[in-house]
Amino acid sequence: MTLTNNKRCIKIATRKSELALWQANHVAGLLRDRHAGLEVELLPMVTRGDIILDQPLAQIGGKGLFLKELERALLLGEADIAVHSMKDVPVEDAPGLVVDIVLERANPFDALLSNSGQGVAELSAGSLVGTSSLRRQCQLKSMRPDLQVADLRGNVNTRIRKLQDGEYDAIILACAGLERLGLDQLVTETLCPPKWLPSATQGTIGVQCREGDEAVSTLIRPLLHPVTALRTQAERSVATLLQGSCQVPLAVFAQTRDSQLHITGLVGTPDGKTVLRSEISGEAARVESLSTKVAQDLLNQGADQIITSLAVVD
Repeated sequence: MTLTNNKRCIKIATRKSELALWQANHVAGLLRDRHAGLEVELLPMVTRGDIILDQPLAQIGGKGLFLKELERALLLGEADIAVHSMKDVPVEDAPGLVVDIVLERANPFDALLSNSGQGVAELSAGSLVGTSSLRRQCQLKSMRPDLQVADLRGNVNTRIRKLQDGEYDAIILACAGLERLGLDQLVTETLCPPKWLPSATQGTIGVQCREGDEAVSTLIRPLLHPVTALRTQAERSVATLLQGSCQVPLAVFAQTRDSQLHITGLVGTPDGKTVLRSEISGEAARVESLSTKVAQDLLNQGADQIITSLAVVD
């Protein structure tokens, strides 16, 4: 954070995609609302994940590829904070950096967009569905083993254009991204629990800063949404215990009601032939204990064998 002409200025590192810029501008607006006179500047960047579009994420290093350049800018002091989709943030913090602030969660579910206007159950056998997520592939193949699945990379608008150009019969995207870009009218079907589970922390925006930077931490602290933080803690705890990454079809979804926390977890094989599930409810204050029980139950069912087999293949 800099001080110019007695005015505070904070710089935000962000990817250059339309959705990433929307998220960064959203955070910028919230900061300006809470701190009169604060100047906020965006530092748009291209990440390796944005450049390599011809290979599945699971084969080139996972979603962390969308963060490296932004994190380097933080560590070098070129930016004060970075704004991320939490589902892209690895379960372990990068050395010297923390993601302690999460905004109120948006729609956490997945959306099916199809050219025919049909939902998953109605798609014709052999229909080609595009998704870059092993989690989505696993659940789709479990529900409809007669469908074809092909990798789909690129930003939201690129993926939609490929659908509309007929390269795919249907695609699966996150509801939150579509809603933020005003494209939710394209959704054919919302895929939600109990049949379909989202990625851990999907729909949540996280704000990353340097560890120990108290001035910046103080500025961004008012953006914290406590309920979302609890759900984020639960979902990331399960993912951590299960060594969650793009290489493993893993879904975790936490819900709160009053003082109660309900967690559902899923681990499966990419072909959808094996899908393991576990769920638990209890006092929200026991978040770590509940998360551990869900993860341990999945491991006891054989999740460790799935994780090991995929690591060997990878």
